[in-house]
Amino acid sequence: MPNVAVFDMAGKEVSKMELSDAVFGVKPNETAVHAAVVNYLANQRQGTQSTLTRTEVRGGGRKPWRQKGTGHARQGSIRAPQWRHGGVALGPKPRSYNYTLNKKVKRLALKSAMSSKVLDNNMIVLDSLSLNEFKTKAVADMLKALQVNAKALLVLPNVDEKVIKSASNLPNVKTAQVNTLNVYDIVNCDAFIVVKDAVAKIEEVYA
Repeated sequence: MPNVAVFDMAGKEVSKMELSDAVFGVKPNETAVHAAVVNYLANQRQGTQSTLTRTEVRGGGRKPWRQKGTGHARQGSIRAPQWRHGGVALGPKPRSYNYTLNKKVKRLALKSAMSSKVLDNNMIVLDSLSLNEFKTKAVADMLKALQVNAKALLVLPNVDEKVIKSASNLPNVKTAQVNTLNVYDIVNCDAFIVVKDAVAKIEEVYA
């Protein structure tokens, strides 16, 4: 079983913790992680891009010249795609990019992402995380004490408005709960910071 140190908010090591092999000791599967990240990014797309076809462009109702005898190529409208200010041929239209990923692949990808953080020593377990007031400086001081200077993902066991709103002012910090964890956020962060109670919930759900 992988072992990690447990720190308090002051950055001091208070204990050691054994992690579940079934969740944090999995051999990372790059294919599953890649599939999950691509799926997440595709599902985030709005799909609202739209171009005007020749039927939607204003004008062009009259045939520009007669069919024969002019020496020009035959034309039916000045809003055909080959004309300047004409419609777009085969351009993008609003569509949904959403698709579902196999549940087993999603679970494997999540376990792989978390296990890779443990292998790279980028996972930090916090004994507890609570604030008495809405104060960004408290979260910033905690990260400084933990020597975290890059992108960080804070995983909470439950919704804590004081922590979430205090951390939201920090550009490189994102918060999540156990039920909102996704592979992209884990892979995208440099420091994977998990509260001890959240670790227990993750192991309960995914073990």
